[in-house]
Parts: sequence; structure tokens; C-alpha cells
Amino acid sequence: MTLGGLAARSVAVIREHQAESGAYLAAPFPAPYRNAWLRDGAFVADAMSATGERASAEAFFSWCSGVVEARAERMAAAEILDGRFTVEGREVPGPWSAAQLDGYGAWVWALGRHVRRHGADPGPWLPAAEISLRYVAACWSLPCFDWWEERRGVHVATLAAIYGGLASGVVSEAGLGEAAESIRAAVLRDGVADGRLVARLGEGGLDASLIAVATPFGLLEPDDPLVDATVRAVESELMDDHGVHRYLGDEFYGGGLWLLLAGLVGCHFAHCGRPDDARAELEWIAAAATPEGDLPEQVESHLLCPEKRDEWAGRWGPPACPLLWSHALFLTLALELGALRMENAA
Repeated sequence: MTLGGLAARSVAVIREHQAESGAYLAAPFPAPYRNAWLRDGAFVADAMSATGERASAEAFFSWCSGVVEARAERMAAAEILDGRFTVEGREVPGPWSAAQLDGYGAWVWALGRHVRRHGADPGPWLPAAEISLRYVAACWSLPCFDWWEERRGVHVATLAAIYGGLASGVVSEAGLGEAAESIRAAVLRDGVADGRLVARLGEGGLDASLIAVATPFGLLEPDDPLVDATVRAVESELMDDHGVHRYLGDEFYGGGLWLLLAGLVGCHFAHCGRPDDARAELEWIAAAATPEGDLPEQVESHLLCPEKRDEWAGRWGPPACPLLWSHALFLTLALELGALRMENAA
């Protein structure tokens, strides 16, 4: 399948799995993925906005607004809320480590990019954006779960997503700017060890989600020495044949190579003047597509814990495919490299 064909398929997959409410399903299976995450959806909405699918992105922002406004009192009380919901905007029943702050910054980050890209009026979503940003400005230092909903702490990638929302320009309040600078200071003070960024403040760890500190959320510049050292560590310890592991020791479905992380790394390479490396990431993602053009969550060519693969498959069934977040990062990277000419792209 050509890159253009895969791009068209990616847009179609995202359209197909966007609910009437505006929420994006993470994936049609396994069953827990038939819900909507603020963070994942922010990346998907940003990609759809970039391809010119304004109505899709704006429907997602409206869904986010409903989720936020329904919880305004709890947010004002600094309750750490879930980051995933049913497509109707309700909490998902059952035990799940879903208390996350990143999505409350990330959706406003995506909204800011949409407004700048299309000259859109943020008015319909401004009240919810204000609630979200005041919430994360008050709560950013409180522990929550990471992108992967596995570890509790104050995660640097989460702080980056929050920073991206605070710095988006959607809401202009002095206190929000002060919170953004406090986050940056905390990362530089407590989120660094051995000359590179670490996964959790005061704890350490290497996680590929750290790329987001620079790309796309801009807490640090892509050429910052700390970012460069972190990227080199990711390349050395977490990458294999252009695929990217989440972290060492990952057991989820055996710990394969994640397409969305390859897209994130590729975007970063593009921003750092490494177009050939960025293109290699794009081609690796495209090569992982099924014959129908669906992009999975991860591929199994280099499992970190192969003995765990069947355990997860027995619990949940096959790994997620298509994963909308994978399709979103493919689109974002392809557009970043000028590899696509979407007919309705801005």
C-alpha cells in the first residue's frame, strides 16, 4: 500500500471509530479499548485537524468539553480524575488505574493547534478549556498514573502534556503561565539524572514517552542537551530496527515495538534536522500495516518478554488493531515530512 493509500485508510479508520458524541474509540478491540481517552484522542484530533478534517476534530473538542464541564466541581476540589471515559462521557466501571492528568492538558494543546491552524473560533470550547487548565495548574504536582496506566508518580511525560496545554495560548491568565514555568523548573530540578531526563520526578527510569517533553509539547526545545541525551538513550536502549519499546522490562503482550512511539520519535527527528531518520520511522510504521491498511498498537518482531505474550492474549484476545493513536502518529509524521498531499489538508 502506498503512503497516500495508507493515509486515506488512516482517515477512514478514524472516522469509522469516532462515536456520534465526538469521542474517538481507542480501538475496536480488545474490549477495554472500546472507550475514549482524553490523551489519545488529543493526538488523533490533532492529526485529523492537520489533514483538514475540521469537523472531526471539533466534535472531539465538544466531547471533551462535555466531559470537563460535567466534572467542574470535582476539578475545582482538586480530585485526580480518570483520563478515560465511555463514549457517552461516563466513568468506565470496574477497577482500572485510569487516574491521569495528562489528557486534561493535551486536549487543550490540540485545541490550540487547531485554532492556529484553521483560524477557528475557540469560543465554544473556551469555558471547558479554562476549567481544564486551572485544574492542571492546581494539581500538576500530585501523583497520578503514567501514559501506560501502570505506574503511579509524577511523570515527566504527563507534565509535558500539561505544559503543552498551559502554553497553548487558548486561555490567557497570568497564573497559568506561572504554573507552566513551575512545571519546567520542577522537571529541570527533579526530572534529570546522569545528564538526561527521567520518567518520574525524583525516581528515575527511561521511558520512550519522554520524547514528548520536546516533541510535540515544547517544554524543552528539541536541541536542548537534556533532550538530545534522552533521545540517544532511547535510541540505544529502547529501539530496534526503527521500532520503539515503551521501556525495558515491558511485559504487556510480551513488550513489542510500538508504532505510535515510532511516529513520535520520527517527528522529533524531523524537528532536529534528521529527515532521513524520520523517513525511516515512517516507512517502518507503514510496513507494519495489515494488508487492509490497519495499523496495530505494537508489532511482535522484537519482544522483550515473549513468555508474557500468550498470557495477555489469553486474558484480552489479540493485541489492538487498528489503534487510532497509531494511525494518528502515522498521519502526523507523514505530513511533517511532506510525504502526503491530502486534498483537504490546510
